[in-house]
Amino acid sequence: MDIQNERRRLLDSEDGHNPTGLISEQDAYLSKVKNKKLYLATFASVLGPMSFGFVLGYSSPVIPELTTIADPRLQLDANQASWFGSIVTVGAAIGGLLGGWMVEKIGRKLSLMFCSLPFVFGFTIIIAAQNVWMLYVGRLLTGLASGVTSLVVPLYISEMSHERVRGTLGSCVQLMVVLGIMGVYLAGLFMDWRWLAICCSIPPTLLMVLMCFMPETPRFLLSKGKRREAEEALRFLRGPDAPIEWECARIEDACEEQGSSFHLLDIKDPGVYKPLVIGVMLMVFQQMTGINAIMFYAENIFEQAHFENSDLASVLVGLIQVIFTGVAALIMDRAGRKILLIISGIAMTISTAAFGVYFYIMSVFHSSNVTEAQPDLTWLALASMAVFIAGFALGWGPIPWLVMSEIFPVKARGFASAACVLTNWGMAFVVTKTFQNMMNVLTSAGTFWMFAFMCIFNVIFTIAFIPETKGKTLEQIEATFRGTSGP
Repeated sequence: MDIQNERRRLLDSEDGHNPTGLISEQDAYLSKVKNKKLYLATFASVLGPMSFGFVLGYSSPVIPELTTIADPRLQLDANQASWFGSIVTVGAAIGGLLGGWMVEKIGRKLSLMFCSLPFVFGFTIIIAAQNVWMLYVGRLLTGLASGVTSLVVPLYISEMSHERVRGTLGSCVQLMVVLGIMGVYLAGLFMDWRWLAICCSIPPTLLMVLMCFMPETPRFLLSKGKRREAEEALRFLRGPDAPIEWECARIEDACEEQGSSFHLLDIKDPGVYKPLVIGVMLMVFQQMTGINAIMFYAENIFEQAHFENSDLASVLVGLIQVIFTGVAALIMDRAGRKILLIISGIAMTISTAAFGVYFYIMSVFHSSNVTEAQPDLTWLALASMAVFIAGFALGWGPIPWLVMSEIFPVKARGFASAACVLTNWGMAFVVTKTFQNMMNVLTSAGTFWMFAFMCIFNVIFTIAFIPETKGKTLEQIEATFRGTSGP
């Protein structure tokens, strides 16, 4: 295929001389693409999200065990248990900043490989822990790895994928997170905390090995002027029959238009600050649903809701999350991002309000010393939790990370993604660290009603500000924010 002709047709389409030419060429190109190795590279990379799913879920089965352990050096009091659960988010916030620097300096692939090291080291320290501070250090290291992973993997998948499968593959990030959470909950029924940590170190080890055989993303390579390596990566990802010179030329032109490097003054560019504000607010609203507080303390919540088998109930929560995140992945490129966010926000509003009602009724019965009717309403707590988890998994779980990986221009992707990840994990720390205090001050009912109000704001924000990115190339999405007609 003649690269210059492809460039000319591309530029003609951009200038409006041939408005349908690009679409037909795009369809013709995608019809020759084979996705087998793209799926393989996605599978290798999402072992990272599975690893930080293990990190997120680890505290739920382990905290009850460590608060009653016989060894006084490792026994956690209420305050220490709170730090054990929430210190992960401190490490993740630092990891977000580190990841933003790493993806620009050493690339997406190497960043992903290196982040497996603190995962393994962190769990090793937990396994060998002789005091509470070793537990803290281990959790902090695994949190650091989680922060890097939560930034790098969505970018890696988004930049590898084409527009027909980008939504589905991007949703696999959250799917693997919830698979990791459910896996820890399930394994926690049968293993003590040390053996659980050993199991959690397996996926990051596999991540390091498999990523050795996967390519760097074509967009990063082209942004660094490495066209030959970019063509090789595209040939690996698109199969032998795809005319990859066409896609390479399209990406290269977009990179040349943006410039090669990011400077802080570029924040004045609407193509940078508009998606940055949207990305940061998505992360704020995601955490203000209360999801991480609920997942960190799932067993404690069910104990307060008077479930005798709270650990089994947590496994059920994890299963619901996996199922509906899988549903979201299947329909993401058909339904679109915006409608799923709206449905998700409405479902969470209803469920958190209902959970608040349950706790309020229970507190009334408790203060009145009336216990006969309490078991009759346990279904409301379980149903509320199930609807909340299903709603979150359908939209506000996977989509903020997916949209973050889609809307930023290549040159600002490291900086803007770091800002989003720092916001996400910073908010996660605030919510998880203060969750028990909120339950004490606002009561359990008041805390869940506060989360319900935040979910209402989520819906309003989505309707007013979130753009639909379904079916668009990354270059077209960038052009939308710049106010130009992109490729």
